[in-house]
Amino acid sequence: MNTADARPLALPALPVETAGALVVGYSGGLDSTVLLHRLAAEPAMRARGLRAVHVHHGLQAAADAWANHCEQQAGALGVPLQVLRVAVPRDGGSGPEAAAREARYAALTSTMAPGEVLATAHHRDDQAETFLLRALRASGPEGLGAMRPLRQLGPGWHWRPLLALPRGALQAYAQDHGLAWIDDPSNAVADADRNFLRLQVLPLLQERWPHAAASLARSAALCAQADALLADEDAALLRMHAGDDPRTLRVPALMALPAARRARLLRHWIRTLELPPLPAHGVERIEGELLHARADADARFAWAGARVLRWRDFLHADTLRAPLSPGWETEWDGRTPLALPDGGRLLLRDDHGTATGGFDAPLRVHARRGGERIVLPGRSHSHLLKHVLQERGVAPWRRAHLPLLSAADGRLLAAGDIAWADDMARWLHARGWHLAWQPPA
Repeated sequence: MNTADARPLALPALPVETAGALVVGYSGGLDSTVLLHRLAAEPAMRARGLRAVHVHHGLQAAADAWANHCEQQAGALGVPLQVLRVAVPRDGGSGPEAAAREARYAALTSTMAPGEVLATAHHRDDQAETFLLRALRASGPEGLGAMRPLRQLGPGWHWRPLLALPRGALQAYAQDHGLAWIDDPSNAVADADRNFLRLQVLPLLQERWPHAAASLARSAALCAQADALLADEDAALLRMHAGDDPRTLRVPALMALPAARRARLLRHWIRTLELPPLPAHGVERIEGELLHARADADARFAWAGARVLRWRDFLHADTLRAPLSPGWETEWDGRTPLALPDGGRLLLRDDHGTATGGFDAPLRVHARRGGERIVLPGRSHSHLLKHVLQERGVAPWRRAHLPLLSAADGRLLAAGDIAWADDMARWLHARGWHLAWQPPA
């Protein structure tokens, strides 16, 4: 067909708050090929800065050939292309589909400058599949809202301009313009959940209800609207109920809420921390195993590399982090910040926060091993470090990463910046210095 007779592919306008350059997630498949070609045809999109990024997962034997194809196609359009190679973890616990998606988005986000817009080629049929997947996982309105046309992502935005269009419209556009794309053979295998829906479930539904995909996508949009109406209240409640650390929630305040509102707040809290979504029975597990646990119980719930635990009157949520190994130790002179193996840091600084010098002799920095004792300032006898940390309200998740400093003769001088021994406190005070511990972020 002559391109002059090609069927148009209308795109929604970008909201005014998205003023940055456009980054197209370009796999080389039909959908992203159409998106890149369509955006490249818009002078305004080129003027604001248009480039493409191809994520090389290395999961298929033809992955190198696909990257070469993308370079050729982007070059023909005059669009700069960056190829990013990523390693997809095979034992992350979230399944191969989710692991590949997480690796892909992490790579794409890493290329974005503040305010830039990542454009991906999700369409209406993808939305219908996502709605069904979320429904089968017993999601609430926030999950059933499926993919949003525009959302904040990393330092910028994520835009899905094709979300209102059926895949058939993209197929027609590609044929009208003679586009070349890659067919991923894994998409033809129904093993993955999404492929099973695409290849077997949705075609069967559409035999009976021809507009099934459109109806499911419309239901997703209605759920997203309902979720948006509740989002402001969720945010206000989170500000009221969070502890000093945003990763904590106060249990008594949570328990005072109606069950339905509490469930929404828990899911919203997990989302704001950018942790994996709670599984279908996640809220019920937190309710039954954490909220109603004894305050001194070691109650916790873990899923997909994240965990929530209960300590005293708080819930704490975070990614699963390995504690400092009991056998770990090193020497430190204090002159430069010490990087800890868990991602934390130790440093000496003055009131202005700058490095000021070092110790008279290197100290031994090591992990807790149990049974340590410390002589606190103004005391003549030692205390069990375990009791000191409990009295000072140091939560278990912080204790697991707490570095200790000891003298050459084995005397405990400091537990991070939580507790200092008498002689260490006097030494620091005489110089106007502080020992600072920065736990892993």
